[in-house]
Amino acid sequence: MGPADLWGHHWMGILLSASLWTLWNPPAAAQLTLDANPLDATQKLAKPTIAVSPGTAIEQKDMVTFYCNTKDVNITIHWVSNNLSLVFHERMQLSKDGKNLTILVVQREDSGTYHCEARDALLRQSSDPIFLDVKYGPDPVEIKLMSGVASGEVVEVMEGSDVTFLAETKSHPPSAYTWFLLDSILSHTTSTFTIHAVSREDEGLYKCLVFNSATHLSRLGTLKVQVLEKLTTPRVVPSSLNLVENARSVDLTCQTVNETVNVQWFVSGQPLLPSEHLQLSAGNRTLIIHGLQRNDTGPYACEVWNWGSRARSEPLELTINYGPDKVNITRESASKMVSTIEAELNSSLTLQCCAESKPGAEYRWTLEHSTWEHLGEQLLIRALTWEHNGIYNCTASNPLTGLARSASVLVKVVGPQSSSLSSGAIAGIIIGILAVIAVASELGYFLYIRNARRPSRKTTEDPSHETSQPTPKEEHPTEPSSESLSPEYCNISQLQGRIRVEKMQPPDLPEETYETKLPSASPGGNSFSPWKPPPKPLMPPLRLPSTVPKNTESIYEELVNPEPNTYVQINSSV
Repeated sequence: MGPADLWGHHWMGILLSASLWTLWNPPAAAQLTLDANPLDATQKLAKPTIAVSPGTAIEQKDMVTFYCNTKDVNITIHWVSNNLSLVFHERMQLSKDGKNLTILVVQREDSGTYHCEARDALLRQSSDPIFLDVKYGPDPVEIKLMSGVASGEVVEVMEGSDVTFLAETKSHPPSAYTWFLLDSILSHTTSTFTIHAVSREDEGLYKCLVFNSATHLSRLGTLKVQVLEKLTTPRVVPSSLNLVENARSVDLTCQTVNETVNVQWFVSGQPLLPSEHLQLSAGNRTLIIHGLQRNDTGPYACEVWNWGSRARSEPLELTINYGPDKVNITRESASKMVSTIEAELNSSLTLQCCAESKPGAEYRWTLEHSTWEHLGEQLLIRALTWEHNGIYNCTASNPLTGLARSASVLVKVVGPQSSSLSSGAIAGIIIGILAVIAVASELGYFLYIRNARRPSRKTTEDPSHETSQPTPKEEHPTEPSSESLSPEYCNISQLQGRIRVEKMQPPDLPEETYETKLPSASPGGNSFSPWKPPPKPLMPPLRLPSTVPKNTESIYEELVNPEPNTYVQINSSV
């Protein structure tokens, strides 16, 4: 059949319908008036009814069946839950006619409002809603603190703070709460309670028993509470105050009155990283410094902390004694070390001695081959003399470390030299000469006065001259022997008269008296030509030993200050 044939049949249908409408036109009273709103036709469906058994169910225990009853036939039943089309799952069963809905194992999410709808091709009718009450719980109980403390099996609270406990669980209907501290029942019966100004007595294991009277189920929650002490500021205490470099080890203890605290160490404000040099004891209460060095001064601080607070000690800086290191001697304020210094005569000289040491070293200057010493790091010589030549030693010592070091410098005084002897030596020589002259003068004067007071004694003249006529008492003059006339010389020149010279003898020997006889007129009238000094002897002055032999009596006196220029002859008188 072609398109033309189809178009012809269409128009024929329209004409046939129009003719039929014209032929069958009932009276107005018999005509059916159709409402523009087709939903009004639902009035022809009866309102279904709904029922549930049981109306109250216990989760995980009961099975629930909904029934939808209607008088209409040839209808379908639709189920609605909480105003939404019910989504079927494996826990649900629906009868063949759809009027019975069964939930095999009811869950808490199955609770709510249910209703059923009866529908045909054009109409629908809904039942009244019915409520399914599913009772459940309590779920596992979790106890928390409402003060912001992290939850867990163990929580820590600060002593003196307010603590609110909260038992969290889900339950329908609401459960009853019973609180325990250890095995003691507390008076609280709600899910929350507060302890004001918690103390160490409030520490322990808290339990909360939650009971659901509808489900006849109960749950127990637990929480261990530790009450933290109020932290006090700790203090770092060294094992010794007299710390010396290269000591074996030094212990720093974090001293605190708090017991259950954690300890952390800081060095120069930074967290301590343990090493072989810096080691921590168990519990971090003690810091051990092995092989103490001078740069281990710190400062050191320890911090005690718990969950609620922290407290850090005041930083402690160690005083480590060391040195002295190498000793340097410089001239005045110069920094360069010197070993030899040349300075002008009568100029000033300043020497500086320094050595790295803590505490500061004690300095002592000495001059070699001299007992002179000077204390202090600076040595000032205002006017250099020849006596200042020499090697100066500076010794630096540290009484705390027991160490000492030294250095030396050679000082050379340069300038014009008027004499090879020093001024002090020259002055000593002059004083010695003057003293000898004074003693000799006094001795000569004493001997002269003593001799002048004694009567003159006649003696024989020198054998080379003639003898005077004998007096009555000298009838037989004895010729002096050669032994008794041995000449002795004295460095006394141009003396007039006789000078008595006494020689000191031991107590058991008789005193010997020697006279120096100068030429003069003889008592017998014989005269001699004026006396002339004898010629200088050809032999040197005789120096005799100062001691006298036991069996031989010496008649000679050792010259005190021999002078080979002028001598006089001394004759021995018997």
